[in-house]
Amino acid sequence: MQDYRKLRVWQAAHALVLKIYLVTKRFPAAERYGLTAQLRRSCCSIPANIAEGSMRSSDPGFGHFVQIAAASASESDYHLLLARDLGYLPPEIHEQLAAELQSLRRGLSALQKSLKKSAPIRKSRVVS
Repeated sequence: MQDYRKLRVWQAAHALVLKIYLVTKRFPAAERYGLTAQLRRSCCSIPANIAEGSMRSSDPGFGHFVQIAAASASESDYHLLLARDLGYLPPEIHEQLAAELQSLRRGLSALQKSLKKSAPIRKSRVVS
């Protein structure tokens, strides 16, 4: 078990969620239960899965949740693109958020690789 809040990738994901909530406040009211909700949910899923996975007793178990977080990051990337193409996000805001998502996906990939490397060495982490 480890404190997920100390993981840089979780910190970046949480910061992105806060930004997504701010920018989606400006989306049309008609999108409240559509794109706004979808984008918020997919972004929230990233740090939530990191947090949930960090409580798994094995690195492969944690890695599974990191993989789900990465899939949610890809889903969020598409929702951002759609929001831009619909005119809900200015191109410069889209570029900034998409770049943050890309960086986050690289961080998730690095975490996944480190968990795979450590898995054969130690099958499970000590739970304190």
